[in-house]
Amino acid sequence: MKRYLMWLAALPLLATAGPRQDYAQQWSLQLSRDDGGAYRVVLDEAVYRQAQSAQLRDVDVIDRSGAVVPASVFAPEQPIARAPQRVMLPWFPLPASPSGSATQGWELVSEVETDGRLRRVEARSTAADTAKLPQTSLLIDASRLRAPILALELEWAPGAALDAAYGVEASDDLDHWRSLGSSGRLVDLQRDGQRLVQRRIVFDAVGEQARYLRLTPQDPKSAAQINAVTAELAGNAASAPMQWRELKGRRVELKDGSIAFEYTLDGRFPIQQADVALPGNHALEWRLESRDNEEQGWYAQAGPWMAYQVAGKGEGDRSAARQLASTVRDRHWRLRANGAVPGEPVLRLGYRPEVVVFLAQGEPPYALVAGSARAARGNSPLAHLIEALRTSRGRDWQPADATLGSAVALAGASALVPAEPERDWYSYMLWAVLVGGALIVAGFAFSLLKSNKPAAP
Repeated sequence: MKRYLMWLAALPLLATAGPRQDYAQQWSLQLSRDDGGAYRVVLDEAVYRQAQSAQLRDVDVIDRSGAVVPASVFAPEQPIARAPQRVMLPWFPLPASPSGSATQGWELVSEVETDGRLRRVEARSTAADTAKLPQTSLLIDASRLRAPILALELEWAPGAALDAAYGVEASDDLDHWRSLGSSGRLVDLQRDGQRLVQRRIVFDAVGEQARYLRLTPQDPKSAAQINAVTAELAGNAASAPMQWRELKGRRVELKDGSIAFEYTLDGRFPIQQADVALPGNHALEWRLESRDNEEQGWYAQAGPWMAYQVAGKGEGDRSAARQLASTVRDRHWRLRANGAVPGEPVLRLGYRPEVVVFLAQGEPPYALVAGSARAARGNSPLAHLIEALRTSRGRDWQPADATLGSAVALAGASALVPAEPERDWYSYMLWAVLVGGALIVAGFAFSLLKSNKPAAP
């Protein structure tokens, strides 16, 4: 009985320690006010170095008991109350995919300017039934934008009732497309003199930054006839100062005999710009590539672009940093030049720190935890909550500030080891019962055969 009571007393302690032991490190959170309700904390380089997930899913907020509270990662300028920028984007109609088809049924032929903008797009049919389909898919050119897209707003001429679902894809080269978690539904319904309209396709809180977007209706014949596309961007995207990671690399010889320089980034930093530093005067054309691990192939991120430095008469001039097409969190980076490199180039990668917004739920004090191969932050409706609070409290409302305090080690390196898969003991027991039953039946059969054996003469 005493041992049983001791186990009961230890259960709250085990529940408290459990979530914390799934993470490598935690930082105390210092709140600017006690009645904020929702708070906003800027991430620092120590959090990025500790995080393991490419989507920062292993960065979360816990309360005093260790229970997780609603939290989400936002872009650097979000969710500060600033009027969002609205930019009209060029777009091109494309044939919709045949219903139930595994392929698009057409291929793109495009002319691209040197800065990535589309000059002309032609869709050539590769299937017999594609030419008959309406051109209700959209190819959107967002190459001139330098801030993440928070939402797309589409315009169409009023007419028949509309309720159309769209899939959203993104690409940086028009050849390789990735499906986005966001999906859109356009609605335009009227009844008894009232109208219900939904024009916006909303992305996640961080936003989407890609050169090109593609919208494809699930039902090609019931889609809207779009006549304008507007992107909604975070207001004043350049307000957050750019921070830089300077990396020293190693010279490697590639299979074709050319020379490259490889670098390793020490965290999940949201890289947006790149620059090359060399001593003395120089002018070289560079290509930048990245990958997340050594088993993957290299993916082009920038270039070719010219980086230079010219000094003379006490003055100097150098090229500006290169803007990447999208935010990249890869660990491994590679530089290639079109000529002989004088010295060892230093790769400079620029980023703007993101913010975590959390709800003051549970019992304070709160802490930010990071670094885990076993735990992942769940989805949270904080973006919708903030929008609702601004509707009720005014557009100038924003979460209260919080700052990162001292760091404390939790599980350390052991939290970075994936948990062993859980064993299905129920299946094991079921198989044991079946095998045991089969052995019993076999024993009965053997005993019957033995008892029915005729006696010897």
